[in-house]
Amino acid sequence: MHGPVSAAWLLVALCAATGAYCLLRMRSGVENQRRAAGGEALMGFGMAAMAVPATVFRPPEWAWPLYAAVFGAAALRALWVARRDPHHLHHVVGTAAMIYMSLVMAAAPAVTGSHHHDHTATGIPLVTGGLLLYFGGYVLLSGARLVPTHGDAQAPAAPRARWGDRPELVRACRLSMGIGMVAMLLTV
Repeated sequence: MHGPVSAAWLLVALCAATGAYCLLRMRSGVENQRRAAGGEALMGFGMAAMAVPATVFRPPEWAWPLYAAVFGAAALRALWVARRDPHHLHHVVGTAAMIYMSLVMAAAPAVTGSHHHDHTATGIPLVTGGLLLYFGGYVLLSGARLVPTHGDAQAPAAPRARWGDRPELVRACRLSMGIGMVAMLLTV
């Protein structure tokens, strides 16, 4: 990834914190939470690793195909699980985006010690544009789901859930990963 170094470090911190929270969610008493949390933790940590500025650490050439293979396996798993749980279709798109970014970074020529892909002559590739539209819409929808509605204030108080099982924290986690994906796609 390329772009301002301070923004890259913020993205690394956001994605790593999200991945860590998802790891903690894997201890949830709710089966659906545990099932989704592992894939989301992998996404968070994978995005954090990809976002490390190339001026600090430049991955070896074999790292990008390795990322693509790891996320390819995660995509197959998400596709398998999506047969029963349609929420995992979003995980399929997310892992496909990670595969795509890994392959773009593997093909990108190194310029002045960092990975840089020139979009000025060709414009934004169709796949990148499609992924930006998808994740931009996902971010807007996820953000709207976090806004309390008038009906929420009148609902009876539910028993206090463990912090890892609270739906608003899970939504915030997914929102931050969506924002991170948009930021990464903009820098590809």
